[in-house]
Amino acid sequence: MNHSKIHLLIGLSEAIAAILLITPMIGMAAEDIKKPTTEPAATQRPLSLGGPGIQQEHSFAAISSGKWTGPRLADGQPDVQGHWSNTIANHDNFTDPQGGIPNDPNPNRRAKGPREQRAPSRVSDPGDGQVPFQPWALEKVKEFQANFNNPIKPQYIEPLARCAPAGVPKSLYWHGYEINQYPGYVVFLFNSGTRIIHLGDKPHLPESIKLWNGDSRGHWEGNTLVVDVANHNGKALFGRSGEFISENGHIQERYIFSNEQRDRYNYEAELTDPSVYTRPFTITIPARKWTEKDKPNGWHFEVEPATHAGKEIILDQYERICAENNGGFGLVAEEGKK
Repeated sequence: MNHSKIHLLIGLSEAIAAILLITPMIGMAAEDIKKPTTEPAATQRPLSLGGPGIQQEHSFAAISSGKWTGPRLADGQPDVQGHWSNTIANHDNFTDPQGGIPNDPNPNRRAKGPREQRAPSRVSDPGDGQVPFQPWALEKVKEFQANFNNPIKPQYIEPLARCAPAGVPKSLYWHGYEINQYPGYVVFLFNSGTRIIHLGDKPHLPESIKLWNGDSRGHWEGNTLVVDVANHNGKALFGRSGEFISENGHIQERYIFSNEQRDRYNYEAELTDPSVYTRPFTITIPARKWTEKDKPNGWHFEVEPATHAGKEIILDQYERICAENNGGFGLVAEEGKK
């Protein structure tokens, strides 16, 4: 996606939000879409480093919020642009990232090795690593898990399989993504859609407008991008294990970029939803940056060198088209009976 298109997206963001309420979604990703086989032009330097692998790390270091000592953009924002991805696993399991789908009677993906040797839960508080669901919500999650590989009802089909956006926070541990920055905005280009974070004190959209990725308002505090996410549509799931947040939920995000390692940041977020959870809880997702020195691998670093006349390597994301099946989505996030 070129910069002119990004500017157009920013200028029309509110209009897009309204359109999303009434228009079927277009253009998302499917995990098994065949990748283009375009080879780099002969004039371009071959990419030689990096490697494949969804599960790259079993542990990660904490990063503290504080001053930003790195490069800045002309508008003063810390310059964090580039290609990023999480480092521990994809979306199979939210609380056991390198485990299989829990409660699946016929699992086709099993956990690798003992639990203590796998990556920690993405839930960093409470200490048991579990989402503090209300009983009705936990039953909904277990029902989804048990029917995931044999979805006899539409609500057992993960929205990503219908080409819907991955939502928050799942977009951050789905495929790799690109961060672009503009005066007043931070823009995420995900495999499954685009998310625009408005900087400053601009108020949220009206409560009646609900979005797959929610509505994001943020500001910078030193090395940390602080974002409040509201206006969720209650249909996006956290993964194949079915966790969710409802339309009533709020997510307070902190993207903490490392001064010591420019290729690292940790995502920390507090999720609050009194209609679904018994208490707020916190999640942590580590991320690393990929550059033209790394080898594209079709998952974390899902790019290819663009074809052009110059010698400079320009990385280009795949452009995917995926038509949403406009059937029933979810119902997982419905509020329980009083």
